[in-house]
Amino acid sequence: MGHDLVIRGGSVVDGTGAAARTADIAIDGGLITAIGKVEARGRREIDAEGLLVTPGFVDLHTHLDAQIGWDPELTPVSWHGVTTALLGNCGLTFAPCKPADRPLLAAMMETVEDIPREAILSGLPWTWEDYGGYLDALDGIRPGINVAGLVGHCAVRYAVMGDRSFTDQATPEELAQICAIVAEAMDRGALGFSTNRYEPHKAPDGRSIPGTFADVSELVAIARTVGARGGLMQAVGASPDVLQAMADTGARVLFSWGVGAQKGAGRGGAAFLDQMIGERDMTAIIQVRGTGFMFGLQSHLPFRGETWEQVKRLDLAGRLEAIRDPETREKLIAEGRRTDRWEDLKTVFDLGAGESPDHGHAPDQNVRQAMEATGRSFVEIFLDQALATDGRGLFNLRMFCQNLDELGDLLASPRIFPSLGDAGAHVSQIMDADWSTFVLSHWVRDRGIYSVEEGVRRLTSGPARVLGLSDRGVLEAGRRADINVIDLAGLKSLQPQIVNDFPGGAPRYIQRASGYRATIVNGAVNIENDRHTGGRAGQVLRRLH
Repeated sequence: MGHDLVIRGGSVVDGTGAAARTADIAIDGGLITAIGKVEARGRREIDAEGLLVTPGFVDLHTHLDAQIGWDPELTPVSWHGVTTALLGNCGLTFAPCKPADRPLLAAMMETVEDIPREAILSGLPWTWEDYGGYLDALDGIRPGINVAGLVGHCAVRYAVMGDRSFTDQATPEELAQICAIVAEAMDRGALGFSTNRYEPHKAPDGRSIPGTFADVSELVAIARTVGARGGLMQAVGASPDVLQAMADTGARVLFSWGVGAQKGAGRGGAAFLDQMIGERDMTAIIQVRGTGFMFGLQSHLPFRGETWEQVKRLDLAGRLEAIRDPETREKLIAEGRRTDRWEDLKTVFDLGAGESPDHGHAPDQNVRQAMEATGRSFVEIFLDQALATDGRGLFNLRMFCQNLDELGDLLASPRIFPSLGDAGAHVSQIMDADWSTFVLSHWVRDRGIYSVEEGVRRLTSGPARVLGLSDRGVLEAGRRADINVIDLAGLKSLQPQIVNDFPGGAPRYIQRASGYRATIVNGAVNIENDRHTGGRAGQVLRRLH
């Protein structure tokens, strides 16, 4: 008897950290049914000789909650080997939600995560009021990859307390209601709860979003509810004592972390995480490279002046025509020199003109160094790069993770996972959704801070365990068939580019990959030779009772 699909002769790295082995994999009914020497033929076969075969990657931090409504393929992460994405991070979700509150929740997502509210309001079906109804609506969308969700503090608190949720502490009765809503959301499938204590995350009226100032006792009570159901507490902006208090309830805790640029920051950060976490079930995640703001002729223009304002109103073709005109160029240079807001360019880096962006610069290989070496102003360097790349070239402002050596030392810690791609958020400002490809190509293949086996584990079984998913993240008979077939030697991220494919024509960065021979989701081929097949075999993953 034949199989639905057989992957033949690949170097199988199963996600557990075990050594790679050459093997075939048989898939039937969406499950892995055999690994080893598979004699029977498949109705479809993939030749994986010389290729890496891994579990599908698990993305622990996305904001694809809105984008899934109009982009069920969930790009760009699905181009980068991700087969399961977590929604509902940072305390922001669209459920629970009364019909009258939809504009407010959409507006908070816009001001915090740079997702246009009109796209949110027009791009989602909004057929729900409770969190279970939201998951049901996602089922109807039929996503291309698997998605799982957390219920967010902002929505829950606002549903119970209304406008008081921004500033007041919950009464005992209100706290009981909050915990009951969280329990119901988890009983309907949420994997846990997310909260946000980062004060600069504001609602449209300038107030910090609901939950920012909630007493720790509120989070502890919620964590007990979540922990009793085997769930996950996700937090941003929480201090170590708050994270520890949540973890001490028995809930798993997931939190975002950073690293300084100074010498020794990476090892120091790793030692601090060891001390803070101890025996608690806590996991930190961090960006995989320097990041913060990306700009170029195709997107944001960082200069001011009458001529620059005229250029900003043009599309890319018009901008290119303008900067190729010698007279216009001279005006732009003069205005740019007078109004250069980029006074300290030591954290700005040219991503280059190659097929892939160059994120590997040392801290001193920055734009300021290029200015000193050439005697040219930043505006001249900007325009030269734009002309050399037909306007596609980009610069990267490293607000976070400025020193890759220190980041590498921190990533070596078992306490922290590479992640934090923020897919679906800040879509016209950053592009880190290729984080998994960058981990394999840069940190595994080029820098060697992880072995292939350990790097794959940190993309697969490690984050699957954090989410409480027992049927994914490992290549083993009986598990779900979420699988990547990868040309590791040729794997790379391609240059980001701006497209206007959000509802209403709003812009976003996208970034494709090269090297994914196949990505399989629940037994169906979703990506073949770096392109979508049109398959929509993803599932909405709910907490198992």
